[in-house]
Amino acid sequence: LSGSVSISQFSDLISCLFFFYHVKILGVEKTASQQEIKKAYHKLALRLHPDKNPGDEKRALYSFLEMQRKELYMMILASLMMHWWEKLQTIFRSTSEQCTRKCIARVTEADIEEFEAKYRGSDSEKTDLKELYTKYKGNMNMLFCTMICSEPKLDSHRFKDIIDEAIGEGELKSTKVYEKWAKKISGMEPPTNPLERRAKKRKNSEENDLILAISQRRAEREKQFNSILSNIMSKCDSKASSSEPTEEEFEQAQQRLKSRRAKRRK
Repeated sequence: LSGSVSISQFSDLISCLFFFYHVKILGVEKTASQQEIKKAYHKLALRLHPDKNPGDEKRALYSFLEMQRKELYMMILASLMMHWWEKLQTIFRSTSEQCTRKCIARVTEADIEEFEAKYRGSDSEKTDLKELYTKYKGNMNMLFCTMICSEPKLDSHRFKDIIDEAIGEGELKSTKVYEKWAKKISGMEPPTNPLERRAKKRKNSEENDLILAISQRRAEREKQFNSILSNIMSKCDSKASSSEPTEEEFEQAQQRLKSRRAKRRK
């Protein structure tokens, strides 16, 4: 098999060869079972056998031997094809998995951060910005929805400077939608460092949020523990206080005991 032959083409080749052998030579359907093919082969062998053709023994013998040769050839070919077909499937599956691993590598957060750091402020970003400006006819809201690695709070002033420069040089045309947006941005305070890596900020923010959540959770657990401990202590105190009688209660108990003894003596 050449390197240009695909698996689908190889499968079609097998189908064509078996179709030719089954339908054209044996006269059976393409979907015939093994038993039906064997039966058709025996019928053809009997029909071409020299004993069944007494008037033309030489031609019958040639046809019979030719049929046996084709049968042997097809058996060998089928065996080889199935052998190589299984190997080819295994090779293709393994190669496909390897290509997938190499070509479609896992994208990590570090890869995204690295790409963003290189892309923001680059010539590629400027080219994309100008193309999207032309595509959306100066609608910056639509532009920010499509522009990769962009954020209106950080990039509006920076994008405005790039577009204004391109308009001044005649590379881009100003639009009413853009002029309205640019006027609004001019009245806003620009960020101190728009090209600062946002990923680091996000990471620090996430870490701070996590620390805050842990602290809050710890405070809640401590509060719950103190509440449970207070309840237990209050119950113990009430039981302890109730188990110890006062002097008045003690005297009354003594009087009841004396009266019971006096009644028994009588």
